Amino acid sequence: MSARTYTSSHPRTRGGVEVRLPWWAVALPAIAFAALLLLISAPGQAHAAAGDPAVAHVLQRIQESLSL
Repeated sequence: MSARTYTSSHPRTRGGVEVRLPWWAVALPAIAFAALLLLISAPGQAHAAAGDPAVAHVLQRIQESLSL
């Protein structure tokens, strides 16, 4: 008994594969990379939060890293 082969009704293209990503699929890894880069950029200055708002602290770190 012979096996049937599958034939596609759609012709295959010879070009590259086109993939469309949603905006967050690019933005989230970029934000995570930037956050990790900020964390490892100045490990000697790490200290516990003493009432500083977190947003102000993050903005200060971004400003410090951009002024290099």
